[in-house]
Amino acid sequence: MKKSSSGFIYIILSAVIFSTMEVVLKTVSGVFAPMQITLLRFTVGGLLLIPFALRSIKAKGAKLMRSDICFFALSGFLCVAFSMVLYQMAVTYTKASVVAVIFSCNPIFVTVLAHFILKEEIRRNQIIALVLELLAVLIIIDPFNAKLNTAGVILSICAAITFAFYSVVGKKKSAQFGSITVTCFSFICGSIELFTLLILGKTGAFGNLLTALGLKIFVNVPILPVMPSHAILPFLYICVVVTTGGYVCHMLAMEKTSAQKASLIFFFKPILAPIFAFILLHEEIPLNMIIGIVCFLIGSGIAVIPGILEQKNKQSI
Repeated sequence: MKKSSSGFIYIILSAVIFSTMEVVLKTVSGVFAPMQITLLRFTVGGLLLIPFALRSIKAKGAKLMRSDICFFALSGFLCVAFSMVLYQMAVTYTKASVVAVIFSCNPIFVTVLAHFILKEEIRRNQIIALVLELLAVLIIIDPFNAKLNTAGVILSICAAITFAFYSVVGKKKSAQFGSITVTCFSFICGSIELFTLLILGKTGAFGNLLTALGLKIFVNVPILPVMPSHAILPFLYICVVVTTGGYVCHMLAMEKTSAQKASLIFFFKPILAPIFAFILLHEEIPLNMIIGIVCFLIGSGIAVIPGILEQKNKQSI
């Protein structure tokens, strides 16, 4: 009972922390280049997670092999150099509240991808949830009105799908090394890959190629930050609280409860994130977004609640 109670505390902490992520990233968008803050936050986050990762490896008696490094290079690419790059670009182009709600769809994408990649069972309620959440995204986008930046919305959806793909791939090593270890080394490898791309973006030939491909966001990106005093606290919050603390709380929530219950984080986030965006960024919450959030919550409830009730019934037997 005590373990379960502490697990729900971690769920609440994770939900609150992750709900502030898009808002804080938006507040420093004029201080840091988009790819600069992405590189910095995952580098710092990965380094801060090393003690947790080493403890997990020791507890499991695991050993790192060359094939494991290759795996972390792949998972790091999917997480940092691909999904989080798309995510940061989405935050740059459209509203923080919109990115937050759309990105919260990633657990249901995990369910679908796990069915095809890991051959995990997919249930009728999860299919219904997927349909409702996709409907919610359409309502929020409101294609007939088209007030939102289309590129930002598409990037948000792609970021959610690729993050789900990273989560499914990461499951293969989580049992062996622990989720925190997978997260830590994925962050570090992904940061190295993104750093390499940004260094290449400073060269004439490769920089010109990126520019020609419409990827100027990777060209001549400053690596080391030159921060005004007002940006120091937001930067530390992004690196330490969101990227490190948020992921640790998320992992502890799964450890203390279950992956099913921990997915409640993405049930609360669509409610909290638009509120934080309204208070701190003065972003409007239009009627279509409210309807979309309600539709999203119904879909999330259909996906998550049956599994939680099933687990509870098994424990009571």
